[in-house]
Amino acid sequence: MQYIKAIFKFNGIEEFQQDLLISDLADLGFDTFEDSEGGFTAFVIKDNFNEQELKDLLGGYADDFATTYILEDVADENWNAEWEKNFSPLIIDDVCYVRATFHEPKPSYPYEIIIDPKMAFGTGHHQTTTMMIQYILSADLLDKNILDMGCGTGILAILAGKLGAKSLMAIDYDDICYESTIENATLNNVINLKALCGSKEVIPDETYDVIFANINRNILLDQIHRYAEVLKAEGKIFFSGFYLEPDLSMITAECAKYGIKYLDHKQNGDWVAAQFEKKQ
Repeated sequence: MQYIKAIFKFNGIEEFQQDLLISDLADLGFDTFEDSEGGFTAFVIKDNFNEQELKDLLGGYADDFATTYILEDVADENWNAEWEKNFSPLIIDDVCYVRATFHEPKPSYPYEIIIDPKMAFGTGHHQTTTMMIQYILSADLLDKNILDMGCGTGILAILAGKLGAKSLMAIDYDDICYESTIENATLNNVINLKALCGSKEVIPDETYDVIFANINRNILLDQIHRYAEVLKAEGKIFFSGFYLEPDLSMITAECAKYGIKYLDHKQNGDWVAAQFEKKQ
């Protein structure tokens, strides 16, 4: 599959504005982002890319900051080399060690997760994934049925499997994420994970004890009603992928319509993760 690399440089941009732009670029199909000098680099499947849509998006930010960009084709055979150059191991709370296959194992950590991300989101480095991992590490997942929406690399479901979850359903609309999740589950010897490619429409008519959803606010708002249908009473939802305000208030209000109450939240930079529970 052929990708395009867009190298962005900015003048006068604030951190929260950059985060908003990344979220908007994700809506245009960009699915991987790397920091670079003076800005960041983003990747998109060539067949999904429309440069006029990109120009229109950047035009909406013209009064806030100045942007320049250049586009480059990325050869398929170069992608793994790009990741090996940019993907460093990650340690979360001195408990969870996230690495790629080309890093040395460290069995001294209680939980080691091997991720070959390719073009899939979710190596743990982004604040949203890190906060979700922190929530999962403190949750009781033993013998629980788990639904992981927007699973990316499958990192959250894989960690849940290592924590003793009974069954794991991982769903992402991107076929690369779907394939990556299956491959990463195999790398981690997690055998009770099933992956599906799609969105809320492919969620099985089963019930789950815990739901993970690390997705942007608008998708969460659209899908909460379906989560409520499949979440057991007293079941937990861990959300991330959004900002404190107005996002958290909007999500809390939507959850309340379906008897799902806010418990608490974490914040890392501008990003937020939150814990909710379905009433009996």
